[in-house]
Parts: sequence; structure tokens; C-alpha cells
Amino acid sequence: MIELLKDKNNSIALIGASTNKNKFGYKILIDLVSKDYDVIPVNNKEVEIEGRKVFKTVQEISDCPSIINFVVPPSIGFKITKDLVEKGYDNFWYQPGAESAEISEYLDSNRKNYIDDKCIMVVSNLIDTY
Repeated sequence: MIELLKDKNNSIALIGASTNKNKFGYKILIDLVSKDYDVIPVNNKEVEIEGRKVFKTVQEISDCPSIINFVVPPSIGFKITKDLVEKGYDNFWYQPGAESAEISEYLDSNRKNYIDDKCIMVVSNLIDTY
């Protein structure tokens, strides 16, 4: 999945994107956009964040995102993950605090690609070292 992050033509759906500047859903969005990543905010309560259209669900995005990044509590993330796996999505990234053993076991059993122990902002800063 690190290879997907290296290619800035790949899109990243950010589940839990936020208008609240104190939340990581905002900080991650701004950080990745400032690094020229194609970030697609996903939040069922927002319409627009920093001039970007917000999608209610990943399924509303016309082109399948290369990476689906989660910055929501694990209980919410697990429900969304199960739905996305059932619909054929493959590449999942869980921010610290968004991961859980239950999610990892589910993804392992469904043979999906995922990262659940690294912050995407940190990895994107170090991408040239991978």
C-alpha cells in the first residue's frame, strides 16, 4: 500500500474528514492536500470542506479511491469497512485510534490490503525512504 501512496495520481478517500480544525479529520486533509495528494473528503454530515466537495459515502465517489483512509472510531470504521469489503473495495488505512483487532482480523480473513499501525501524514513525509 505504500507504493499506492508514492503515486500522487492515486486518490485517497478520507472517512471522517472534518471542518473542525482541531480534529485529525481536518489536519490529515489539509496535510495531504498541501503535499499534492488527491484527497476526497467523506463525512455524512458535511457538504464542503476547504472548497472540496464532501461525499456522504465512499460509494458516491465515481472513481474507486486507491486508498480508503479512516479517521473515525473503530466501532464506526468496522461497520463501514464491512460494507466496503462486501462491495469489493481493497485498500484500507486506519489512523492510530481508528484501528482495532476486530477490523484487522476481518480484513485478514477477507484477504484485503491494510495498514493499521502508521499515520498517513507521517508516512507521506517519509515516503522517499520506503
